[in-house]
Amino acid sequence: MPGKSARITISAGPVFAEAELFVESSESARMIYDALPVTGHANLWGDEIYFAIPVSCGLGPEAQETVELGDLGYWPTGKAFCIFFGPTPISSGSEIVPASAVNVVGRVAGDPK
Repeated sequence: MPGKSARITISAGPVFAEAELFVESSESARMIYDALPVTGHANLWGDEIYFAIPVSCGLGPEAQETVELGDLGYWPTGKAFCIFFGPTPISSGSEIVPASAVNVVGRVAGDPK
């Protein structure tokens, strides 16, 4: 996704990942960035981590029904931040399918696994 991005660090216990939020091209990404730092209780759904965050917005032009390995998403239905590192229970093959459309707001830097 083109445009300016903002670097963030995602941590879960001893695990850290560098990532970028697409703040120039995504209103959802700007809202998430403005809400930082956020903490939450992580949930797993297949190879997706998601947790509720204090951001509320609808689907934007960056919304997608399928995502790529390492994508970061905002799921309006659950007001949640999502990290996609593999197939979900409704995926077919290696395709990564969220429960419903998500705004793709960023990407994990490096290997998302």
